Amino acid sequence: MYPINRNRRLRTNASIRSLVRETIITPNDFLVPLFVVEGKSVKEEIASMPNYFRLSLDLLEKEVKELWSMGLKSVLLFVKVPDQLKDNKGTEAINPNGLMQKAIKTVKDACPEMIVMTDVAMDPYSIYGHDGIVENGLILNDETVDLLTEMSLSHAEAGADFVAPSDMMDGRILSIREAFEDEGFFNTGIMAYSAKYASAFYGPFRDALDSAPVDLKNIPKDKKTYQMDYANRFEALRETELDIEEGADIVMVKPGLCYLDIVRDIKNEVDVPLAVYQVSGEYAMIKAAAEKGWLDHDAVILEQTYAIKRAGADIIASYFAKDVVKLIS
Repeated sequence: MYPINRNRRLRTNASIRSLVRETIITPNDFLVPLFVVEGKSVKEEIASMPNYFRLSLDLLEKEVKELWSMGLKSVLLFVKVPDQLKDNKGTEAINPNGLMQKAIKTVKDACPEMIVMTDVAMDPYSIYGHDGIVENGLILNDETVDLLTEMSLSHAEAGADFVAPSDMMDGRILSIREAFEDEGFFNTGIMAYSAKYASAFYGPFRDALDSAPVDLKNIPKDKKTYQMDYANRFEALRETELDIEEGADIVMVKPGLCYLDIVRDIKNEVDVPLAVYQVSGEYAMIKAAAEKGWLDHDAVILEQTYAIKRAGADIIASYFAKDVVKLIS
């Protein structure tokens, strides 16, 4: 007897496949990372991230207007700090007239309804490329948290809607939340990089910001004393639950594709929005393979985006955001 249930009936053509599709992607799903540099009319392609650019403030203004016209309503700002402004204390990070602070105001002036999230970490400002203050070969936690809190307040004062601590220091979410409450920033949100793994996929990003750890004697060569061990699964849930208890509004898993099991674990357990960062190495691999003709660029980015959303992501931080929106339109 032939089968009564024929699942292929629901795959017969594109129309029926669309009708029964379980996972839907829209522009509202995306958070767009943007890299900002000093200067005017500067649009620098990042060598290890083809077709992605560092932008000066005037071109940042044009970019956010274009994003808004495409239905992309949220950006995540990163700044490339000149070497002469770097030190071991993150002094430039709390400059009210610093590049990040100016970038926030530029976006808000150009597109007031755009959600502005800001990277809160010391590595772009550090002479050592670390996310914390370095002393005697150690990354100091509590002293770094004090700086991150000041940095977050500075971003809030400049007009940021959310700060996004990406450092993985213990206790920084609580410190930032308490400072926001004390200073009256009741509506400024926190997107915590809660499960950020010590990944080899961050290389192109560090090229973009010149923020890789330096290779010096008595300085940690990597970030494994604060970013998570990629062999660990249950630790991610502990970190995430603690960040929520400390006041995080959104939590994040980073990187994306290699950690979709973690995304699903967290999605099953928490009831706050979950972001996933499809990182620079994931972007670069697709670009390189597509350039060689080994992969279909558009097909692969769509498949990976759907995989991230299907795994449980409410928000996808992706360098492919504009590409995907064009494809699904």
